[in-house]
Amino acid sequence: MSELTLDQAMKIVEVGFSHGRKTNCLPLGIAVLDPGGHLISFAREDGTSFLRPAIAQAKAWGALGMGMGSRALENRPDRFMMTLNSVSGGKTLNAPGGVIIRDQEGKILGAVGVTGDVSDRDEACAVAGIEAVGLIADTG
Repeated sequence: MSELTLDQAMKIVEVGFSHGRKTNCLPLGIAVLDPGGHLISFAREDGTSFLRPAIAQAKAWGALGMGMGSRALENRPDRFMMTLNSVSGGKTLNAPGGVIIRDQEGKILGAVGVTGDVSDRDEACAVAGIEAVGLIADTG
């Protein structure tokens, strides 16, 4: 597989929402980005705040920019994160919920960012969506 399709991205969002409902998550926002950090798909459930699109994309964007799930950024020193945010124009977030999408050979196809509930539950929704389309979720 050479790239993530729109159909796959939309399925990731759909399954992410479904997993959130099954696990009683608060309303979610889910973004799917291509390897260059460009938005393929985004949706938010009723009741989410107006910042959810930016937060979801920041989780995914940070994961892509560093080549690892955003969980790996969670405990990085403040100085590192300040530098990362400076060079990225403030587009990164160091909390679980940004998950790299890999194909079976390990190639990065994009990332998913989920926000709305606690970060561990956000991450679980991203993983469910990615696995539903037969790809590998790299949480960091």
